[in-house]
Amino acid sequence: MNKIALIIGFVWPEPKSSAAGSRMLQLITQFQNQGYAITFASAAKTSPNTFNLKAKGISTQSILLNDSSFDDFVSDLKPDLVLFDRFMTEEQYGWRVAEYCPEALRILDTEDFHGLRKAREMALKASTTVSLEHLQNDTTKREIASIYRCDLSIIISEVELEILTDQFNIDGSLLYYLPFLLEPADKSELEQLPTFEERQDFITIGNFLHPPNYDVVLYLKQTIWPLIRRELPKVQLHIYGAYASQKVTQLHNEHDGFLIKGFAEEVSKVMQQAKVCLAPLRFGAGLKGKVVDAMLNGTPCVMSSIAAEGMFGNFDTNGFIEDKPNLYVQKAIELYKDAELWQTIQTNGFKIINMRFNTANFQADFSKKLKLLSANLKEHRQNNFIGNLLQHQTLQSTKYLSKWIEEKNK
Repeated sequence: MNKIALIIGFVWPEPKSSAAGSRMLQLITQFQNQGYAITFASAAKTSPNTFNLKAKGISTQSILLNDSSFDDFVSDLKPDLVLFDRFMTEEQYGWRVAEYCPEALRILDTEDFHGLRKAREMALKASTTVSLEHLQNDTTKREIASIYRCDLSIIISEVELEILTDQFNIDGSLLYYLPFLLEPADKSELEQLPTFEERQDFITIGNFLHPPNYDVVLYLKQTIWPLIRRELPKVQLHIYGAYASQKVTQLHNEHDGFLIKGFAEEVSKVMQQAKVCLAPLRFGAGLKGKVVDAMLNGTPCVMSSIAAEGMFGNFDTNGFIEDKPNLYVQKAIELYKDAELWQTIQTNGFKIINMRFNTANFQADFSKKLKLLSANLKEHRQNNFIGNLLQHQTLQSTKYLSKWIEEKNK
């Protein structure tokens, strides 16, 4: 009999729209490989970009917020494992899972450290460096409480793992490093990629519902692109991303070569047409999907230190890391013009995909981790007293708030 995994999604997966969507499909594949029958549930609305989960043999279920119908649903399903997609989902449904399926393994997929992203956004708005005070924001407090209430939290970046253990003293037994899980770059496929001479223009890409991506477009428009365009007056910047609002599309300017292209049906196609990817993120967290897409498609990248964070380990990068605008522009122009340099950096990207994010390097250990945790769940929870404390207090407060909302909505 198959084990049952319930994934509670903050949104329905959209791998063509965001890195988070691709990441969720990677995790789904891992659970399927471990023999789990999967049900994916979400209170969010679907969209035309929603992935067809049923085509992968996954059951789907629409659920409601603050509604006891979920209690009946999860009681009937009897999952062996529940994955919460981001801490906000755990806050909403975690107490219900703990009450109605107490033996189910509770896992939090953080996606990225939201508290760290918030801290960097606060510091950017205040034109200062990130401090411990910024880091100890309300989002961080909520997220870490969620981490303690779960049996295991999946952390996508080594940098974030270090912050959680060193800055917040979270026990390592509650955290598990699991980056992007990618298939290795095949040599024959790489040889078919467009060459330096066959490519032109710059590219950036990112879901516009994600605040750091909108900030990137503004920063490019106001600071970076005018300097590049001054030196390369005929080049264009192609800007792709799902959910481009009017405030994004109004930045489009044909004369300046600043082109808002909107949703990319095939990211690989548009990325392979470009010569250089620009990723000057000024705040954010986790691993950046745009940098991974650039490496997969042989497109060297010029990025900020935040965009590069957690990506490269001890390997040479697939581009340049610069935060100062003048140096950033200088490196972008250099990479755009120098074919030999471009080729060397392209090769670096392939090595990183194969050595740091190869799914084969992680799947066996991840499976082992979940089996050991399931076998020793009682002891594991006893050793997590803060989690027990938070589960008790939060379960009561969240439970009765949710019940009050449900009654109010009747």
